[in-house]
Amino acid sequence: MNPIRHRAGALGLLALFVFAVQAKAPADQIDKLGKELTPVGAERAGNKDGTIPPWEGGVTKAPAGFDANKGWADPFPGDKPLYTITAANAEQYKDKLAPGQLALLKRYPSYKMPVYPTRRSAAFPESIYAAIKKEAGTIDTANEGNSVLDAVGSTVPFPIPNNGVEAIWNHAFRYRGATLVRHQTEFPVQGNGAFTPVKRHEETIFGIGLKETPNVLFYFRTNYKAPAAIAGEALLAHDFIDQVKQPRAAWVYNPGTRRVLRAPEVSYDTPRNGCDGLSTVDDYDGFNGSPDRFEWKLVGKREMIVSYNNNKLTDKGLKYTDIVKPGTINQDLVRYELHRVWVVEANLRQGKSHVYRKRVYYLDEDSWQIAHADLYDGRGELWRVLEIFGVQFYNAPAFFIGGSAQYDLQARRYVVSGLTNEEKPIEFNTPLKASDFTTAALRRTGN
Repeated sequence: MNPIRHRAGALGLLALFVFAVQAKAPADQIDKLGKELTPVGAERAGNKDGTIPPWEGGVTKAPAGFDANKGWADPFPGDKPLYTITAANAEQYKDKLAPGQLALLKRYPSYKMPVYPTRRSAAFPESIYAAIKKEAGTIDTANEGNSVLDAVGSTVPFPIPNNGVEAIWNHAFRYRGATLVRHQTEFPVQGNGAFTPVKRHEETIFGIGLKETPNVLFYFRTNYKAPAAIAGEALLAHDFIDQVKQPRAAWVYNPGTRRVLRAPEVSYDTPRNGCDGLSTVDDYDGFNGSPDRFEWKLVGKREMIVSYNNNKLTDKGLKYTDIVKPGTINQDLVRYELHRVWVVEANLRQGKSHVYRKRVYYLDEDSWQIAHADLYDGRGELWRVLEIFGVQFYNAPAFFIGGSAQYDLQARRYVVSGLTNEEKPIEFNTPLKASDFTTAALRRTGN
């Protein structure tokens, strides 16, 4: 959700037929939450061959000596890779890999996947678990899934999803604290590995931090610090639970004119600012915004090797040049594990427009965070591959993004997002209020 610079044209929600889709979880299924199922709806038990262990509460306490100014210390420092997947042995593991991972292994010699023991570290506060169970029997969707009704304190409105749009709403709602403050850097990377860092400061307040304000999913503000060409620009976005009643509202601040302007184009497939055309607005965070342009199919659940527990990638001792390399990021710093994921396929609705014809998402069952996405162009060919490097931020506690890499197979380039190694630590639950996310506040922070 970044500001764009001079692209005209509003992308509004088109008219939809309004009808309710019954999504309330049955009482016998709700009773399983916290028992056979984890509090967020994952299978508590491990798999049959023991390669996925049972969930035993996740990681909610920091390791001894934890200091956020040094990064999020690895809670499993003794773990070593069990094996490494490369192009040479990829065929052996293809049933546990996404098409995008296989494509990256085939195309880039630097892309490899060191696979570690599976650690089901994802965990959230007990108050969040209680809210999920309390509201699971009351929350519905409407308007072909584009509206969520009666979600107040839950961060997983559909712990037992009936369809794909419910699963993607779980990703949108997932717990990241009541507020989140992040200083992050993005890197559109050239074919030779050259890059210009795009630095920005983000602040977000989520609906659970704005209970007095109904229908809010989150308020978000970002201020650009570098490079000079966009320094001083800022974006404000308000996202809502009922996307039909209140479509996204967005504003941008232009330091040249010192004006705040409405920006309805900050949505859908508009190119993200600072990403050199390698990512769309709704690629940010895995997926964000209204789901109305796609039909969402819940394919099912599968075991898959995904990036997980990437504490090493948060180490403040690393420089960005240690991470960002030609072709791919430094894969020696990435940790992969075998986890169960929900597979959701999104196909472009007839009569709707988007640069992606199909999107396939793989959502971690323990956190509802998108772990991987394969994105297809208008011809139906695999175009972009998104990997999200999940981390359990045990001081929140919340499972969130330690960084991401989106590879454009056609341009043979990629963009890295969300790195904080040379920045201030991420802050969860910092006091913020609704008045911090007004157009007046945007103008003040842009100056």
